Formats: sequence, structure tokens, C-alpha cells
Amino acid sequence: MESKDTRRSFLKKTALAAGAVTYAMTAKSYANILGANDRIRVAMIGCNRRFNGLAPAVGRMKNAEISYVCDVDARRQEKAVGKVKEWTGTAPKAEKDLRKILEDQQVDAIFNATPDHWHAAGAWLAMQAGKHVYLEKPSHHNPKEGELLMAYQEKFNRLVQVGNQQRSSAQSQEVIKAIHDGEIGRAYHAVAFYSNKRGRVPNPQEVDVPEWLDWELFQGPAPRRPYLDVLGDYNWHWFWHWGTAETGNNALHELDIARWALQVEYPNEVKVFAAKQHFQDDGWTMYDTMDANFTFEGEKTIKWDGKSRNGFGTYKAGRGTIIYGTEGTVWMDRGGYKMYDRSGKLVNEAKMNGNEGGTNLGGGGDLTTRHVRNFFESIRGKEKLNSPITEGAVSTQLCHYANISYRLGNAALEIDPQTGHFAKGKVMKQYWGRDYEKGWEPPRIS
Repeated sequence: MESKDTRRSFLKKTALAAGAVTYAMTAKSYANILGANDRIRVAMIGCNRRFNGLAPAVGRMKNAEISYVCDVDARRQEKAVGKVKEWTGTAPKAEKDLRKILEDQQVDAIFNATPDHWHAAGAWLAMQAGKHVYLEKPSHHNPKEGELLMAYQEKFNRLVQVGNQQRSSAQSQEVIKAIHDGEIGRAYHAVAFYSNKRGRVPNPQEVDVPEWLDWELFQGPAPRRPYLDVLGDYNWHWFWHWGTAETGNNALHELDIARWALQVEYPNEVKVFAAKQHFQDDGWTMYDTMDANFTFEGEKTIKWDGKSRNGFGTYKAGRGTIIYGTEGTVWMDRGGYKMYDRSGKLVNEAKMNGNEGGTNLGGGGDLTTRHVRNFFESIRGKEKLNSPITEGAVSTQLCHYANISYRLGNAALEIDPQTGHFAKGKVMKQYWGRDYEKGWEPPRIS
């Protein structure tokens, strides 16, 4: 990892060089680190599944306030106002347009739990307005956005915590330190896995936009398309225009742990076999089963075994990560870890006394609360982020590499391990970024 700073410096300079227009801060010019006793006021952007894990966690924080809830679905937004009042005793303001919330100089941070195509855009708009960002995974919709987010974070000097909450697990931190200290020898291989039993997706139909939905705001930075009746809840995940497939949806958590354990950054090659194996006639538009292999310098490898629609517990759990070393093995998930010696004998284990794990939609629990607390304490200057964008964005790139390999017909994908860029210019041109709706392009910065 000696070249990490050099690599990230290159990426930031590459992204920054693209622009020429300087954007001024529109929020109050307060110090980057708030005083330890200052009240932190936040806006919850997106009021569906992750809202139900994040908002209660914010409500548990001392000297913190949910000032706004924001959703393009008027029904969800109204329910969110009531939930926050129930959880905290105070009703927040309701505003469906994030941009209007960012004009409020009293707002210190946002929690961005929107669909994937909104993640990076919401984050850079917030940073530009002087706000800190808790950014749900995946941190970005395409590789270029990850590069840009790291550059914007450096430019605007805001904190960006990516929502891979296992980084805040005391047990995970403990065992990762043990791995780095050599307790299983040299760690060389990791298996990251996820199994679920998702069912059929209805075949999408073009219909009139329901009166409770602001379809224009839902699309935001994405080029405009007709409304489909299956998009209003969760199934946008399975459309490339808005989602990032199961790998972007869930693999980030375990791939991030694998990368953290092995102390690797960008791979030099990615190979996948992925296909739609279940319900061939339904509305799921992409693979539902993936086997991906990432090769890194130093003879290190990561394997991703993702099964969206087969709940068989291959690894005796729905999700987790296995780390192999020359002198032992670690099996770990959100609930704790087990360490084995080279002969397979259990030599150490730890369990989390908490309630967050598995594959249930939305999540929420002790790890989310710890991750939120770490975010707030970092804003106050008392801690450092457990998952800053400089780490979360790199792990998210692995998800995009796997997806792009699949979209290239399961072709091997060559990566420059120093920059994270694709080795072939044609692939860079086709898959590095995306088209944006006019007026929603990423800001150019100098």
C-alpha cells in the first residue's frame, strides 16, 4: 500500500483537471470542524428502506436534530415526518427538493439514502453547499463519479462517510488489526459472499406517473425516460439506468472488508461469470448470479460469490467474508468473527452483542448507530471517519469493474492498478462515465 497516496493524488488531479469554472460555497462559512458541544442539524434525503435504519440512529445521538426529511414520493415523505416526530419528539420540515434544503445555512449535514443514480450527485451538491455527507452505498453510479467524489471532497473540504457500516464494528476492527499484525501469516485470498432468495420481478409497463410521485426529481441527473410501474419501490436496482445490480447493491459491504483485510487497492484484472439464472421471463433485466475474481499485485486475490435468488447457505450464512492466510483463516461477518489456525482448529472468536446482520432489506441496528455516531464525532473533531470516501469509493469501484466485465459479455477486464482506470481506451470511453440530463452535469472545479 506504499503507493496509495500517489494513486489517489493522480485520481484527484485527473478529475480536477477536467474543469475550469470555480464554484463558490453557498452555505455559511463555518469552520470545518464544529465545536464538541455544537448541535448538528441534518436532512434525511430518501425516506424508504434505509431511512428506517438511519433516522432512528440519528435520533439516538446527543445534540443532533433531524431538521428536514426529503422524498420525491409524497406519501413516504409525509410518513417520515410522523416517524421522526415519534422517535425524537420534534417534527421536521418536509421538502422534496434537495437543492432547496441545501440553501438552508442551518443544515450541517445530509444523509443520502436515495436510489443509486442520485448518490454521487446528491453528495457533490451537498459538498458544494458546504454540508458534510453520510452517503449510502454504493457511493457512486459509475467509475467516473467515484473519481470525482474524491476530488470534490478534497476541494470542498467536507467529510463524506460511506455507509458500509461494518467498518464501525469493534469485532471487525479487532480482527482486521490481528490480520494486519500477521496472526494468520500473510493474508493472500478472500472470499466475499452473499445469498438471498429474491423472487419474481413484475414485467415493467409504461404507465402514467402517479400523482404522489415527482418523476422529474426522481430522475434527477439521469437522462429522461418514461415512467415504469415497477420503479417506485425497490426494483429500480435491476435497471442499469438507475441501479447498479446486486453487486453495487450489496457486494460493496463484503468486498470492502476483503480489500481492507488484504490491504489492496485497485486490481490489475477482473474476470466474471454472471448470468440471469432464475425466472427467465420476468422483469429482472440483468444477471442474478455472479462469480467474480479480482487479481491484485503481490499475488493476492478476492472472489465474489453473489446469488440474488438462491438462498442456500453455501458458507453457512447469508453474507460474510473469509480471509485466507499462510498460517490460518478468518471467517467474519457483521455478527463477529472466528479465527482458525492452518490445520483448521478454532483459536479465537468474538461475537457482537447487537442486532444488525443478515440480508433483510433496509437494515439498521447497532452497526448503523455506531457508524452514524462516528460520523457525528468526526464532524466534531473527536474521531476520524471509519469509512471516508477515499476508502469507500475505491471499494465501490470493484463493484463497477465486475458489472462492466459482465456487460462486456463476461470478458476479462484489464485495470491499471496505479490509477484504477481501464487499460483499454475503448472500454474507458464506453463505461467509465455516463450521460447526464442537461443541467445536471457534475460541476467543473478548478
